[in-house]
Amino acid sequence: MRQSLKLFTLIAFWAILIPLTGISQFSITGKVSDSQTGEGLPGAHIQIEYTDYSTYSKPDGTYVLRNIPGASYFVKVSFIGYSERIENVNLTGDLKLDFPLSYTAIMSDEVIVEATRAYDKSPTVFSTVSKELIRDNNTGQDLPYILQLTPSVVTSSDAGAGVGYTGLRIRGSDLTRINVTMNGVPVNDAESHSVYFVDLPDLASSIDNIQIQRGVGTSTNGAASFGGSINIQTSSLNPDPYGEISSVAGSFNTFKNSARFGSGLISNKWAFDGRLSSVTSDGYIDRGWSELNSYYLSGGYYGDKTIVKAITTSGKEKTYQAWNGVPKVRLENDLEGMQRYGDHWLYTPEETEHMIQSDSRTFNLATYENETDNYKQDYYQLHIAHQLNNDISLSSAMFYTKGKGYYETFKYWESYSDYGFEDAIIGGDTVTDTDLIRQKWLDNDFYGFTAALNLNKNKVKATFGGGWNQYSGDHYGYIIWAEHSSNSFINTPWYENTGKKTDFNVYGKINYQAGSSLNIYADLQFRGIEYSINGIHDDLRDLTQTHTFSFFNPKAGVYYELDNNSSLFASVAVANREPNRGVYRDADPGQEISHENLIDYEAGYRYSNKSVRLDANLYYMDYANQLVLTGQINNVGDAILVNVPESYRAGVEISGGIRFSEKFSWEFNGTLSRNKINNFVAYADDWDNWGEQISEDLGTTDISFSPEIVGGSSVTWKSFNNFKTVLTSHYVGRQYIDNTSSVERSLDPYFVNNLKFYYTIKTSSIKEIGFMLSLNNIAGVEYETNAWVYRYYYDNVEYVMDGYFPQAKFHLMGGVTLKF
Repeated sequence: MRQSLKLFTLIAFWAILIPLTGISQFSITGKVSDSQTGEGLPGAHIQIEYTDYSTYSKPDGTYVLRNIPGASYFVKVSFIGYSERIENVNLTGDLKLDFPLSYTAIMSDEVIVEATRAYDKSPTVFSTVSKELIRDNNTGQDLPYILQLTPSVVTSSDAGAGVGYTGLRIRGSDLTRINVTMNGVPVNDAESHSVYFVDLPDLASSIDNIQIQRGVGTSTNGAASFGGSINIQTSSLNPDPYGEISSVAGSFNTFKNSARFGSGLISNKWAFDGRLSSVTSDGYIDRGWSELNSYYLSGGYYGDKTIVKAITTSGKEKTYQAWNGVPKVRLENDLEGMQRYGDHWLYTPEETEHMIQSDSRTFNLATYENETDNYKQDYYQLHIAHQLNNDISLSSAMFYTKGKGYYETFKYWESYSDYGFEDAIIGGDTVTDTDLIRQKWLDNDFYGFTAALNLNKNKVKATFGGGWNQYSGDHYGYIIWAEHSSNSFINTPWYENTGKKTDFNVYGKINYQAGSSLNIYADLQFRGIEYSINGIHDDLRDLTQTHTFSFFNPKAGVYYELDNNSSLFASVAVANREPNRGVYRDADPGQEISHENLIDYEAGYRYSNKSVRLDANLYYMDYANQLVLTGQINNVGDAILVNVPESYRAGVEISGGIRFSEKFSWEFNGTLSRNKINNFVAYADDWDNWGEQISEDLGTTDISFSPEIVGGSSVTWKSFNNFKTVLTSHYVGRQYIDNTSSVERSLDPYFVNNLKFYYTIKTSSIKEIGFMLSLNNIAGVEYETNAWVYRYYYDNVEYVMDGYFPQAKFHLMGGVTLKF
């Protein structure tokens, strides 16, 4: 911990105190106006491309960009309903640059996501990941790995190499507590609340930008934000025809091949874009292979004041199951501990011997040839946006998501009665148990609409909107093979249940420019939910139940400009979250389950000058009735989530960048936090008294998977034209894998460095040829990013069964991209 604090202090010290003098600094001022009337356009976005310098025009249309190093730049201005303008300037002194904009037949795609986004004067903590940054880091790994250098983010990979099943946490909250939208459309599964990016392979190749909001943020559509939001905007209009072929190859037989193409603007009205991708990998973990395929297609009509855009994307994945993890005794080469897995009936004798003979870091419990997960998910979106007048625009979307798939598992010595089937009669003998292969299926449909009215007039920027969606998910399972078959197996599911959920919301949010320096923000949302389950679970329990919720989620904040370089903001936001399917599925009849509540307090400071950008914020997230694992079990022995009355997350986040010169820059972030449960009681199974548990009153403990310190760094050196070297570093402090604060049940801190090289050339026949080489974990660090644990007492001694997820040591990826 002491070393962690030193690292964090060093980052903060240099970020704030490095004096970079001797670089000339200048200002760009001007006015953005309607070219016909001369009237100023408030809220226009002024940005210096490929830099962090940007601002929005004031109510009278004027803007100021200050403390910019002298150099050549492209200044871009955009405003919904008007033609975008880009000016090339050579900044050698203070510059006055006006932008008269003309009405256009092409509206900006930004109107599609405007309702879900925070902007520069929002009292919200957010980071924007640009298309360029996504492109540079798109080396075949899943989307969470592209986002891992943003503040307070921790990632994990089941197969250890970032391909296949991956996870992401923001401020310690996993993807079931993060609101994810794509073009303003909800992506989270309505029942589990989770997001599986393995179902969207290589989506990064079709993304224009991503905004990550931490805390409650401005989330409106979809699942409640209990840790953060990820707002994805897919490819926007490219007016010129293009083609692109990209191939990446590397360690563990990892390959990514993709082709992108676009028509450009046809007849100044139509545009079509597409992508085909294939990603394969053997994985770092034994048999942790993945076969992933996807496509993206969009077609849009860009008329005078109107956009109609249809989008479809689909992903199909087949992955070998690597979600059991590696027992700690295998990681530590503890032979006696491994033998205990067999002695205590945790593993079969065959599985125990297999573990002993396997590699300590790549062991995979599964050995059955087709122990795979198979799933296909299709997304369909239709967006319509219309500019009613200079001040008001309307955006709406209809969507449909279809998912269907199964995972297949080999099971040893299962009882027919556990599946509700008759025993098998073989030669006059009754057989009660058999080895078998089973498949568990999910077939779901999710559809709905969203709508928003956006107002941007004088001192007011407001959005009024809402959405409605409905989900239906069929869960069922089949036994497809048994060593000793019973006639009742044939074409008969052993369980079937259906989950149905209806969710709607209405909201209004407003930003009011109360003075030249003060902006006031308010957001009111009402959300209604009805959820039901009908049928039996895989353990033959009846799951039939219905639940309804009505949530009111207010938010408010202020943003104040101290001077031309710095500003302050503060906000308070309320979020309420309904329990997910797993909570209701595993609960005992009569168990009281409450919804969760969060009050999120945020305050921050932003500063930028000629070469330094710094964002610093404090947060306090106060939870009531947060659902956590305590070790308690239901009446059939499955772990259940239990409401804990009081818990909180509190911390400070720092992020920013330093431009040492045009060729050398540093981006950094760091988080120092406390994440606690008050008055925590833990439970462990008592094998000496079946059905009983041993409880421990532990007082205040740490929330699992919530490291006290997380830090990221990216150093970029452009050594000569078209060649770039980037050193990225990521530090994650100790993570407890349950809520008991036990170091014995924790993930050790880790510090991982990656080195990347980029080189581009232009030719007469090919617009651009890009080369990439990524050296990952260059120090060969052995580390784990995720784990699970089960505690039990036997002969009055405490034992555990667990699974850790080791990540790959040194590995590399290289690729070539051709742009036409």
